Amino acid sequence: MPYTVLIRRQAQKKLRSLPRNERARLAAKINQLRHDPDNPALDTKALAGVPLHRLRVGDWRIIYDRQDAVRIIAIEKIKSRGDAYK
Repeated sequence: MPYTVLIRRQAQKKLRSLPRNERARLAAKINQLRHDPDNPALDTKALAGVPLHRLRVGDWRIIYDRQDAVRIIAIEKIKSRGDAYK
């Protein structure tokens, strides 16, 4: 059973502002994450010091919170590589 994906307003705005091809790439990865967040082909990693994870998509980073008990993935931020961890 796939996870429910919630995208915060800040992340939605960023996603909408991207060019169509980038938006499609990110959406495809989010969909893969939704169906199998433990897939080793997805470049995911737990972030140190905070209860968040990151998904790497080229030069973009998707920062998300994963709640396995209720099967929810909440996308907090979508940032470029240089800005993601500030």
